[in-house]
Amino acid sequence: MKTIDPDSIVKGVPVELFIGGAWRPASDGARISVADPATEQEIASVASGSVADGLDAVTAAHRAGPGWAATAPRERAEILRRAFDLMTERTDELAALIVLENGKTLADARGEVAYAAEFFRWYSEEAVRSLGTVQTAPSGTNRILVLRQPIGVCVLVTPWNFPAAMATRKIGPALAAGCTVVLKPASETPLTALAIGGILTEAGVPAGVVNVLPSARSGPVVRAMLDDPRVRKVSFTGSTEVGRALLSGAAKTVVSSSMELGGNAPFLVFADADLEAAVDIAMVAKMRNGGEACTAANRFYVERAVADEFTALLTTRMGGLRMGHGLDEEVALGPLVNAESRDKVAALVAQTVAMGATAATGGSIVGGTGHFYPPTVLADVPPGAPVLTQEIFGPVAPVVAFDGETEAVALANDTEYGLVSYVCTGDLAKGLRVAEALDSGMVGLNRGIVSDPAAPFGGTKQSGIGREGGHEGMLEFTESKYIAVEW
Repeated sequence: MKTIDPDSIVKGVPVELFIGGAWRPASDGARISVADPATEQEIASVASGSVADGLDAVTAAHRAGPGWAATAPRERAEILRRAFDLMTERTDELAALIVLENGKTLADARGEVAYAAEFFRWYSEEAVRSLGTVQTAPSGTNRILVLRQPIGVCVLVTPWNFPAAMATRKIGPALAAGCTVVLKPASETPLTALAIGGILTEAGVPAGVVNVLPSARSGPVVRAMLDDPRVRKVSFTGSTEVGRALLSGAAKTVVSSSMELGGNAPFLVFADADLEAAVDIAMVAKMRNGGEACTAANRFYVERAVADEFTALLTTRMGGLRMGHGLDEEVALGPLVNAESRDKVAALVAQTVAMGATAATGGSIVGGTGHFYPPTVLADVPPGAPVLTQEIFGPVAPVVAFDGETEAVALANDTEYGLVSYVCTGDLAKGLRVAEALDSGMVGLNRGIVSDPAAPFGGTKQSGIGREGGHEGMLEFTESKYIAVEW
């Protein structure tokens, strides 16, 4: 294992709240213990914001709002571009920090930092393109002038699985649009968010424009901020259950809401697919971030003629992954983020095996320190099994055989979620036809990664509301103002 001193990585990362351009402790002195999922040892103690701190952050964002909104789009763009440069320069430092608090491998973490930084670059380019429109009214009596204006103070609530990318995917478009923000990161991974807050300040973001509020009291703190009439936007990435609760709270003050929620992604493999290539794609779609991703392939539906062969190939690849601490360059799978996540995955697998499925590889918790769960392939998975109906969020691949295109689409769409789907086929016409029929916001056609800062990311049904990324992502942080005028 490559020797990296965790203390040297964590040292220099602020561990206090960032409000109004200043680092400060929680008003009541509360702290969050941040642990390494691979060792279960504390690596840092971070301030845990209170309701009062949350409202202070809203005040800071509200005060900074007019000045930031009036800042020239080009100036906002240059600041975001500097943030991109700084993140890119510090890829290794940030990646190691992500490994320590999240558990993912270094390769995954480096990929996340690159992806996260790209949102700052993309929105540095979009900041100058918040375009309005002018047209003549159909009656010819006046002109219709439409402006795009910043929506105001935004509360951004991010998850632990991509602590850098989920923050920049929200901060980038908000700042480009001229909004100010309060970022509430997950309690498991606050260090990355705090590091990004420091980078944005170094890049030139004025005091109060970006506030970072770690808190173990997420519910009360976020509810209090949403109840504040100065907050006009909430953007959340996380579980559908929590998303529903936030939407209910946002309804009280009619706060604009963007929700990127749970997924249950189907992965369809047709008999005409190149199976070796399909397995390569499956490994990316399933094992990115160790399966702890809302976009992770969750249900593998394989045409019956090739189901056994695909399962055997996938089992070989999954079973050959080396598991260990993510700082080891040779490790391909780190631990899950905490014991609760590991135990949930173990329970889903145990229940499915009890219903008749077979673990072709993996299938049980390994002993020792750390929240590890081995790469697992389940064959002969019966209809209605828990791993098919619930989001797994771990390195488990259940395989089910299907007969024909119609059944494949029906199985894929048989879920309350609709974030992303994957299709592997050698027939382009079939692939596009199936992609159109799938009820999901995104489709990976012969590709295991769909996320791109330039593309609209989001789902249908219980997978969320709104889009992140692309030009659409910035429009989520604007209001359209219509001016009727004659000249």
